[in-house]
Amino acid sequence: MADEKNIIEQNITDTLELNYMPYTMSVIVSRAIPEIDGFKPAHRKLLYTMYKMGLLNSSRTKSTNVVGQTMKLNPHGDSAIYETLVRLTRGNDALLHPFIDSKGNFGKQYSRDMAYAASRYTEVRLDGICNEIFKNIDKDTVDFIDNYDGSLKEPILFPTTFPNILVTSNLGIAVGMASSLCSFNLKEVCAATSAFIRNEDVDLKKYLKAPDFSTGGELIYDEKEIEKIYNTGRGSFKVRSKYRYDKKNGLIEVYEIPYTTNIEVIIDKIISLVKLNKLKEINDIRNETDLNGLKIAIDIKRNTDPDMLMHKLFNMTPLRDSFNCNFNILINGNPRVIGIKEILREWLAFRIKCMKRQIVFDLNRKNEKYHLLSGLAKILVDIDKAIKIIRDTEEDKMVIPNLMAGFNIDRVQAEFIAEIKLRNLNKEYLLAKADERKKLSEEIKKLEEIKESESLIKDIIYDELKEISKKYGKPRKTDIIYKENIKEFSEEVFIQDYQVKLFLTKHNYLKKITAASLRSASEQKLKEDDEMVMEIEASNKMDLLLFSDRFNVYKTKIYDLSECKASSLGEYLANIIDMEEDENIIYITATTDYSGYMIFAFENGKVSKVEMSAYSTKVNRKKLINAYSDKYRLISIYYIKNDRDFVAVRDNDKAMLFNSSEILPKTTKNTQGVQVYTLKKNSVLSKFVLSEEFKSKDIEYYRVIKIPSTGHFIVDDDLTNNL
Repeated sequence: MADEKNIIEQNITDTLELNYMPYTMSVIVSRAIPEIDGFKPAHRKLLYTMYKMGLLNSSRTKSTNVVGQTMKLNPHGDSAIYETLVRLTRGNDALLHPFIDSKGNFGKQYSRDMAYAASRYTEVRLDGICNEIFKNIDKDTVDFIDNYDGSLKEPILFPTTFPNILVTSNLGIAVGMASSLCSFNLKEVCAATSAFIRNEDVDLKKYLKAPDFSTGGELIYDEKEIEKIYNTGRGSFKVRSKYRYDKKNGLIEVYEIPYTTNIEVIIDKIISLVKLNKLKEINDIRNETDLNGLKIAIDIKRNTDPDMLMHKLFNMTPLRDSFNCNFNILINGNPRVIGIKEILREWLAFRIKCMKRQIVFDLNRKNEKYHLLSGLAKILVDIDKAIKIIRDTEEDKMVIPNLMAGFNIDRVQAEFIAEIKLRNLNKEYLLAKADERKKLSEEIKKLEEIKESESLIKDIIYDELKEISKKYGKPRKTDIIYKENIKEFSEEVFIQDYQVKLFLTKHNYLKKITAASLRSASEQKLKEDDEMVMEIEASNKMDLLLFSDRFNVYKTKIYDLSECKASSLGEYLANIIDMEEDENIIYITATTDYSGYMIFAFENGKVSKVEMSAYSTKVNRKKLINAYSDKYRLISIYYIKNDRDFVAVRDNDKAMLFNSSEILPKTTKNTQGVQVYTLKKNSVLSKFVLSEEFKSKDIEYYRVIKIPSTGHFIVDDDLTNNL
């Protein structure tokens, strides 16, 4: 009872607001979503630590030193920090322009299994491009905040001199939202930004051709989709691998793959398809990646067309993969999904703000110096007077006040003059200081002019971008191929078509056996107490329809079924299709064009004739409900291409022969059908078969003129042979 008194009821919405919402915002703002400088907090803390360690334009240090120092800003553990460092290195190949120059094994972005070495073995320093990331960061260009324990300061953003947000690829998953930014070529980004500075209505596609990735490959250019991405920040595009054919060795060599996948995933998928007999053209596949770079070697069979095989692999494996764009960026602490023009607009506003702060900083420093030199200029009018004041002053502490009074200068100026060495009171020194004051005056005037003119600041940014492009720009790694120039093939084009036999057992096992395999061993192996229900002939490219006793029909491609031998049990259907509990497959048929009819005979004497097209769907649905009527017990199912003769048996004593053309076809799957047999009270339709399945010396004896009918009594011989 005491415990019950301590229970406090709380509204769930209040709990979420108090506890979960702060966590959500923390993940969004402080962890997963990049900001306008192109970095997440973890990246920024690591790189700034390296900057403060003096690792810009210096020799390398052990990675473990960097990791340890970074923990002063990022307390999330050494393994997480080192993983962040690895991705930013030149050795990992994850970025078009790495920020860290590395030595040692840092694994590879394109490999899942190539593990990076421990931090104690590898060495790092900041790459040259970081000069543009940290440029003038010590000139109050950005705001600084306290670290987690208040012992250090760290920048909120980096004053990047180019739109790094577009050059560095970034993926992040927050709470309730995600971010996925592809990388673009630095030269193209600088050209597009420069054009945007001059004219905000510029067509960016003229300069920013398409995304570019560190792993290369070929980007399939769809103009509408690229335009959508540029305008909205959302959309997707496809990248496929590059390959070459070694005719001498019968070998396909894949040497560049999409950024979104890795070697092991590709190889595993191909091996899986080979095991399923969906890739019969491949003898072997190997990972031959070495110090020279990525290479997947595919041994192909003789007479295989390598280009057609690669088209097949592009369709069936991650050798061609999609990159889904979601340009979700933190702008002033708020996550926004924006297009490239808006990104450039926000970056330009950010960069102008940084430049203005830098100019204010420089102005303050120059004004301070100019102020000192202005005091010196007053002294120069009568240097002897200054020397006399200092010499005649009895107390040291009165030197500054006496100078201030004698020349009408302030304390700062007097302190500066008092510190000048006697040896510097020569003509050369004094003239140099006068010239310096004059130059400072001109520089201050120019800086004041720039500070008040946004267009002049944009000119500086424009010139910086031009210089950055020239200094750090590289050719594209990802080639562009236009969608219109690619001949697309559906998956079925690459699938071999050949005759097979399908066997269905009572216990829901299905066997797909080729004719050659049947010839070598025709004796069927079954589970104990199992028996064969039916067998059909089909081709590998047909659709297979499986009718169940729960009024469902399941659909699958025959080529998706694994081939087996007569000596195996086959595939258990519950493992292939999503069947209900205790559901059984009672009939199978195969089709290519969904022509013909399905015939359903029911215990109440009705027969329905459903057009096969009723089971055809535009989308690839695996299950259709209400496949046939559930009003009365089903006696038989048949698929017929054209109208056929059937024999219907009543109570095992009467039979009738009629043609299915007497029944009007329906497009409704679960139609109850039409009355074929006129039944007496307590009578049922006991058997319904094709005419050739009913053994009789005179089958025509049972034919009726019209339906419904009561049929004819079965003659003794036929009764013996059939019932």
